[in-house]
Amino acid sequence: MSCSTDDRPIDVTDILARLKALSSAEDFFAALNVKYDRKVLDVCRLHVLKRMGEYLKTEDFDDLPDRVIAARARATLQRAYDDFETSSPLKQRVFKVLKDHDPDRPVSPGAAFVSFDDILQPIKLD
Repeated sequence: MSCSTDDRPIDVTDILARLKALSSAEDFFAALNVKYDRKVLDVCRLHVLKRMGEYLKTEDFDDLPDRVIAARARATLQRAYDDFETSSPLKQRVFKVLKDHDPDRPVSPGAAFVSFDDILQPIKLD
């Protein structure tokens, strides 16, 4: 099921302050008038918003008009959503816990490793 807002223009007035006040992924999609698939958003909502935040950190909004800021914010949300529309959170790894446990990245020797010998030793009762 695809969810979308109408074709109304984005309200650009004080857009950064309004975006900071939003709390749900759906609110961001509605405020920026970006279409989304409910199935994708149900699984990836936090990942999409985190990725959007990563993209926004690279933007410099100083002295830009609200309409330009709104257009860039909309583009970053669309880009972040597109990342997860065809990929999974495990492949994208935006959160630290997923980055730290990347199976494609080898664990350095001695880091967070417990051998079977240590686990299988009998418990010593004093």
